[in-house]
Amino acid sequence: MNLLEKINLLKKKKDRDKATAVEDIPVDWFETSNSITRYYQFKPDGHLSVKVLDDSRPLYHRVVESFLNKFFPSGYPYSVNEGYLRYTQFRALQHFTSAALSVLSTQSLLFAAGLRPTPAQATVVSWILKDGMEHVGKLICSNLGARMDSEPKRWRILADILYDLGTGLEVLSPLCPSLFLEMAGLGNFAKGMAVVAARATRLPIYSSFAKEGNLSDLFAKGEAISTLFNVAGLGAGIQMASTICSSIQGKLVVGPLLSIVHVYCVIEEMCAAPINTLNPQRTAMIVADFVKTGRISSPADLRYREDLLFPGRLIEDAGNVKVGRALHTVVKPSKLEELKEIFGEEKFVLNRGDKWTDMVLEHNASGEDALRGWLVAAYATTMEKSFHDPSTNVFIDAYEKMNTVFTPFLTGLQAKGWHTDRFLDGTGSRFAW
Repeated sequence: MNLLEKINLLKKKKDRDKATAVEDIPVDWFETSNSITRYYQFKPDGHLSVKVLDDSRPLYHRVVESFLNKFFPSGYPYSVNEGYLRYTQFRALQHFTSAALSVLSTQSLLFAAGLRPTPAQATVVSWILKDGMEHVGKLICSNLGARMDSEPKRWRILADILYDLGTGLEVLSPLCPSLFLEMAGLGNFAKGMAVVAARATRLPIYSSFAKEGNLSDLFAKGEAISTLFNVAGLGAGIQMASTICSSIQGKLVVGPLLSIVHVYCVIEEMCAAPINTLNPQRTAMIVADFVKTGRISSPADLRYREDLLFPGRLIEDAGNVKVGRALHTVVKPSKLEELKEIFGEEKFVLNRGDKWTDMVLEHNASGEDALRGWLVAAYATTMEKSFHDPSTNVFIDAYEKMNTVFTPFLTGLQAKGWHTDRFLDGTGSRFAW
């Protein structure tokens, strides 16, 4: 190695040493924003550390920020979908009233059994009575999971109505001490079923608010709020049980009021939740809006229009489609081959009746297949009104029209946040060729 090469090697080594020295020097700076001074530093390992040096904000603002950090998802309100704040407000009040009711009902049960408990004893025993029947409720509700997936809002409301009915039986038990076992058993059985139904519908409702893959954060913060207001409700229940509700007359006045507030809060919660999966009701509403106005509705657009208690109503602008009936009851064998020729390789069969259009899906049909069938039925109904042609030929024209609009329609739905990979029709009947 000659002298020139040695000099070049030494220069390269010095340059590497300088670069390493620069990398080892931590990069730091100060930022002041909204009366808060923070010290930021990039460590040599690439991690960013943040330290609050001075916070001159009023105590109220610091408490609010601390509350939001503990009980709302990171990045709120930009990390959740529309309606989350309203959902959370009514969820908190719902848990507050539910916890207060549980104390009053348990105190009534113990009075009916001949005991004279303190409010604190009622609070402890309420958990024992409820947990014992929860296992039975799981067995009863195990066959209803598909229906809960299809209509989580409806089942969530029914769960709380069932819970309040069970609580009402417990509150009334001192009036019939001879029927204590029957009333207590029925009450806790109803509450056990309600608990399972409420838990089963929790995940799809939380999923509707997740915006950035933050479902776990949403779930954790939602449960934190529930726990906080459950504790507050238990405290309020203990206070009421010691004062205005120490007698059965007081419970008969306060109990129904708490129950009304409880159910109202649940209904408002469910209205605020923008469920983004396709079920029969939401699919019909989407298709009706598109056929009538050309507009593609988002989950937030439909949330206050859903019929939460009776979701099976027919929508004329969507073709009066009824989905889920058995194929052998919908189509005569002589007509089945004709319909199969019209729809070719589609994963649905349509048959028009006098009052509605039946749609039967194949076992592996997705939400996209259901949307295609619904559009055909809607266009067929529109064409019949225009040309007064009740023949099967109307399906051919409607099918061709559906094919011309379906691709942009589907793209628009997915852009609005709809999940089109699955169609949740509950326990509806499906077929396979």
